[in-house]
Amino acid sequence: MSHSVAREPQRRNSRSNRARILATARQELGRNPDVTLEEIARASGVVRRTLFGHFPGRAALLEALAEEASEALRGVLEVAVRPDEPAERALAHFVCAIWPVGDRYRLLLSLAQRDLGVERVAGVLAPARDEVTAILARGQRDGVFPTHLPAAVLSAALEGLHIALLEEVNRGALEDDGTRTAVATLVAAGVPEGSARAVVDDVVRTATVTAETRAEAGTDRSGG
Repeated sequence: MSHSVAREPQRRNSRSNRARILATARQELGRNPDVTLEEIARASGVVRRTLFGHFPGRAALLEALAEEASEALRGVLEVAVRPDEPAERALAHFVCAIWPVGDRYRLLLSLAQRDLGVERVAGVLAPARDEVTAILARGQRDGVFPTHLPAAVLSAALEGLHIALLEEVNRGALEDDGTRTAVATLVAAGVPEGSARAVVDDVVRTATVTAETRAEAGTDRSGG
C-alpha cells in the first residue's frame, strides 16, 4: 500500500510535466515552427530525457498536439452548436466559443504542410469546418447571408480571416477576447456592421447570464 501511495506523487508529477511540455510546445511552435525538441525541453523547464520519455520524437509530440486540439474542438462543438437559433446568432456564438482554442487551430494549420500532413489536420478540423458551413448554408437559405459565394467557399474564407486575426493577436497588434473577431466574421459573411455588433453583444450577454445562473445554482446545491 505504501508503495502505491509513493507512486502517486510520481504519476502526478509525470502528468504535470507532460501538460507543461505540450503547453510550451504550442507556444514555441507558434513562434517558430523550426524550434527543436531540446529548445522546447529547456523552455518547459525539464531535461531532454524527461521530454523524450513522454514523446520519443518530434512526430510523437506533434501527434499529441493534434489529438489535444481534436479533443478541445470536440469540446467546443458540444456546447457551441445552436441549430435552433437564427443563423447569425449561431455563427456569432460559434466564433466566441471557439476563440479560446484558436491557438491550437492556428498551430495545426501552420504545421499541416510540413509536419502533420494535410489529411491529418483536415480530419481534426473537419467537424468545425462542417458546422460553420452548415450555419452559412442555413443563413443563405433564410436570407441572412448573401449567396454570392457557396457556403463551403465562404466558410473557408472566414476561417482564413479568423486565423489572420489570431496571428495579429499573437504578435501583439490586436487585443481581442473573441468578440471583435465574431463581429468581423458576421460582417464578412454579409451582415451589416451595426447588426453584427448588436448580435454579438446579445450573444455575449446571454452567455454571461447563463454562466452566472449556473454558478449560482451550483453554489446553492453545494450549500444545501
